[in-house]
Amino acid sequence: MSPAFPPCPHLPAARPGLDWRSLHRHREGDRGAAFYRDCLEYGQALWQRELPARALLCLDRAFGAELDGTEPVLRDFPLPYAATAWMVRGAPPGIFIGNPRVHFQHYADRMNEPRRDQRRWRAWACWALVRRARPEWPGDPRHAVVEPTEAAIAAGLRETGLPGEEALWRACLAEVD
Repeated sequence: MSPAFPPCPHLPAARPGLDWRSLHRHREGDRGAAFYRDCLEYGQALWQRELPARALLCLDRAFGAELDGTEPVLRDFPLPYAATAWMVRGAPPGIFIGNPRVHFQHYADRMNEPRRDQRRWRAWACWALVRRARPEWPGDPRHAVVEPTEAAIAAGLRETGLPGEEALWRACLAEVD
């Protein structure tokens, strides 16, 4: 089966035949660099199979990998803020992607351990990217949580994120404009 969507330039090429088992093998084990790369590759595979909503969920999982910032994979494939924005902007009309703005809004509010604060700020960072990239997508007006400002998100990433993560996110945010 040939890919239908063009590859996301911010993600590694997907190995042929990649499926859910590539992530399932990490279920009980290490969630480090290999897990991170597998999430990115499987996200690429799902994107190219015209499954952008599921591809974004793989990027969510990549954001949850246990990384310290020294992993070589991060040099080639930084945290997937750019990939998230690219997919949100590139999803064609009529293809199900849901409403990523609402997804990230609720995801940030319902985050649990491990690294709850780090992952929560990353979800809010993705929410801000989606809000800028697709301003026509509404937030959930019944969501009872106060949405953070971009300054608060930047501070959260600075405090809990990897070295340089705030700058990476800010650069992606500027690209969306």
